[in-house]
Amino acid sequence: MLGEPTNDLDTDMLAALEDVLDSWPGTLLVVSHDRYFLERVTDQQYAILAGHLRHLPGGVDEYLRLRAMEERAAESRGAALSAPGSTADSGPALTGAELRAVQKEFASIERRLEKLQRQIDGARAALVDHDQSDYVGLGAEMKRIGALEAEQQQLESRWYELGELLE
Repeated sequence: MLGEPTNDLDTDMLAALEDVLDSWPGTLLVVSHDRYFLERVTDQQYAILAGHLRHLPGGVDEYLRLRAMEERAAESRGAALSAPGSTADSGPALTGAELRAVQKEFASIERRLEKLQRQIDGARAALVDHDQSDYVGLGAEMKRIGALEAEQQQLESRWYELGELLE
């Protein structure tokens, strides 16, 4: 486990550390704000987004994209609240039926996201027991996990959109 391992290192020491970790045969848990370092020495990246640990198959670029989405959503909520005639508790501009439909879809997506996360976690845990010499099988499992994560990303995007309507 390494916590901010690049702090106070000169470039020569940083290069030496990267070389050692790049060839490290075991598992590393690295917590760092140094995105270049993370991309260089890790195969999988995770981040805490909206209070939850989130796998980032797209690495730091995906993290930056998701953070930008969160910031845009926060800005649009702020702009809606500061618009003339609106107040923090004025609610969405939806009819009763539209509001119920949005709430229903929002709840449905939340349940589906929880189920997907359980499936992803279970599939990752199953990789440990999978025959490590079965590259075809491992590849198929990773493809299945990737499809689940892609679905999760799409649902999260829709969930954010619906959340904005409900605020």
